[in-house]
Amino acid sequence: IDIPSGLLAQTGATPGAVINAAHTVTFIALKPGLLTGKARDVTGRLHVNALGLDDWLAGQNAPLQRFDAQQLAHWLTPRRPTSHKGSHGRLVIIGGDHGTAGAIRMAGEAALRAGAGLVKVLTRSENIAPILTARPELMVDALTPQTLEESLAWADVVVIGPGLGQQEWGKKALQKVENFRKPMLWDADALNLLAINPDKRHNRVITPHPGEAARLLGCSIAEIEDDRLLCAQRLVKRYGGVVVLKGAGTVVAAEQAELGIIDTGNAGMASGGMGDVLSGIIGALLGQKLTPYDAACAGCVAHGAAADVLAARFGTRGMLATDLFTTLQRIVNPDVIDVYHDESSNSTT
Repeated sequence: IDIPSGLLAQTGATPGAVINAAHTVTFIALKPGLLTGKARDVTGRLHVNALGLDDWLAGQNAPLQRFDAQQLAHWLTPRRPTSHKGSHGRLVIIGGDHGTAGAIRMAGEAALRAGAGLVKVLTRSENIAPILTARPELMVDALTPQTLEESLAWADVVVIGPGLGQQEWGKKALQKVENFRKPMLWDADALNLLAINPDKRHNRVITPHPGEAARLLGCSIAEIEDDRLLCAQRLVKRYGGVVVLKGAGTVVAAEQAELGIIDTGNAGMASGGMGDVLSGIIGALLGQKLTPYDAACAGCVAHGAAADVLAARFGTRGMLATDLFTTLQRIVNPDVIDVYHDESSNSTT
């Protein structure tokens, strides 16, 4: 009733013994601790009863928002029939050092599947042929000072980090991208390099997992997990822009927006490459003119919802990051999904 005993309502931490519930019925409003941290392990199926206060609650300015697949139609509206590839963003993705071509390829395809108009990948020269063979719709070039300068002038959005590495090759690219004035997303090794040379930028989305967040804040992973909401706010204060603190109950924070908790996703996403896919999705939505905060929220919701469709069909064990491509296109077209459900219900009645 209300919350499993031992689960902290504000943070989702479990400092001691905790009830492992099959069902939790909570009242009036959701507590943050029911949606993030250890909550997924102990709440079971979550039910909410507003006790007749639904209309009153709708008029309140909540400091925290819960986002799930039902909100996708608000962010991802149908496209104009006269739109063209230039209308949906020119995205440059930088990374893929020796041995990590898969990371940059997954980020690139995720961006295409999330609706980016044009996606250019800058990577090691030996990665060009494999990436083009796997996904010919991508534009792929070797990362050099000249191609980087030309691509930054061309791009509407930059994503840097998947497979970037922390050697001189990746460092020089990141130093150049630092001066990009349009929306950008930093992930993976870009965050590890940022932890070494911190700066604050308002046009940037960063997407750390708890380990990267701990390095960015100079604390332990346990401290991050003890209060994910507070740590997301601390990251915004130190680094600016929008912060996506990944994990079960991903937290999205920004200076001029309410905290968001993403209520999609499942344990099948605990496998390599999922973060690269998320970077590509958010980068694509930035190119489609969503604000950085909305792109982060919508991207996280779509990412988790695509995985939820797979989990419902096949289970969570053995889910691969590239499996999401089979469901992501449906998820980012919520108007089509609604029609699909309507036709299905009409055919059975």
